[in-house]
Amino acid sequence: MTPNAFVVPDQIRARFAQAMSDMYRDEVPLYGQLMELVAQINADTLAADPPLAAQLARNDERQRLDQERHGAIRVGTAQELSTLRRLFAVMDMLPVGYYDLSVAGVPVHSTAFRPVDAASLARNPFRVFTSLLRLELIEDVALRERAAQILAQRQIFSDAALALIERAEREGGLGEADASRFVAEALETFRWHSDATVPLPTYQALNDAHRLIADVVCFHGPHINHLTPRTLDIDAAQGEMQRRGMSAKAVIEGPPRRRCPILLRQTSFKALEEAVRFPAGGGVAEAGSHTARFGEIEQRGLALTPKGRALYDNLLAQAREAGDAGSTGGDYGSRLEAAFAGFPDDYETLRREGLGYFRYRLTEAGRADPENAGQLSPDAAIDAGLISADPIVYEDFLPVSAAGIFQSNLGGSEQRAYTAHANRDAFEQALGSRCRDEFAIYAAIERDSLADLEG
Repeated sequence: MTPNAFVVPDQIRARFAQAMSDMYRDEVPLYGQLMELVAQINADTLAADPPLAAQLARNDERQRLDQERHGAIRVGTAQELSTLRRLFAVMDMLPVGYYDLSVAGVPVHSTAFRPVDAASLARNPFRVFTSLLRLELIEDVALRERAAQILAQRQIFSDAALALIERAEREGGLGEADASRFVAEALETFRWHSDATVPLPTYQALNDAHRLIADVVCFHGPHINHLTPRTLDIDAAQGEMQRRGMSAKAVIEGPPRRRCPILLRQTSFKALEEAVRFPAGGGVAEAGSHTARFGEIEQRGLALTPKGRALYDNLLAQAREAGDAGSTGGDYGSRLEAAFAGFPDDYETLRREGLGYFRYRLTEAGRADPENAGQLSPDAAIDAGLISADPIVYEDFLPVSAAGIFQSNLGGSEQRAYTAHANRDAFEQALGSRCRDEFAIYAAIERDSLADLEG
């Protein structure tokens, strides 16, 4: 088969993201309500803020906004993680970043599979936050070994999905019929199953060790536990969730509300308690329940440079340490706003101080005088009105925020424990690949935009 006959990976990714969204809407009806809520908030925000609408249009963000999603899954073994890497590669979704969630008492470490170049992000930015269970953090040795035995017995990918992954790797892509089959077969890995694979007492023992451990170990596969649309005003979305009677988180994870959004802010409605059948022997099933799947909303802002991220992390730590052992309850919102008074809140200062990444383009005046625009420094060209600088959107995640969402939606209390157990080398060995440096990706997009000014 010639390369021209292959379906473009961006198209396969878009089809997969839509199929995932349709499946999750059927499985979790509240997700459909969340989508409607976000669409209305976004429409209202764009109507009230024409400069924002123009900025999104300039950066190819407007067309992707309505289809933008991220999902999250959790796997139990190195083989499962490595095969997921191969599956996502068919859709040009590569592992970006390493996240140690043990920093907040969650026994996983993670990466995000996503497109990495600007054109692919503009076509469809679907990303999947993927966590690997860290069995070594289970203190009970016998329980740890039992969990490993259970995970070793399952196969989370269909034979057809594995065959199609191998074909894509061997031939360099998939034709139309195979691409359609691939989407359907890959979707099965993420589907919810209401039948557990272990007896209720085993589930309860793992659940007592940590609710997330039970979620990973006791089921047929890594069911998608949430899908997240992007909103342009998460505070308005949070208020609307509460008005509609959704059980929204009390605290929005991430930075406080700002004129110039940075990084990522997230909120969610609490996870659903779902009926589960546990095998009890002799073909009999024992009734029980499990809490894992929820609905989440995110607001994305400016991608920060290492300097900006260091400032963010420092200010966040100040806000958390000022409270009760890092609790996000009580007056956390006030503490957070007070701490972040030290973070510049206008784009020009953020740009000039090297705190964020920006995409540069010729203005109308610059297009009329491109030679002069290309010869001046970016600062001088901006001052002369020859080029513009728009914020590059943050495409990645925040470990403390992700852990906060996980904790609150696994039925546990808000985060309180912050002992880190980062082990990037072990994660990348399980993955079978290095995780790409997110800062390098943003820097390349900024650098390419500057190079384009020079013709």
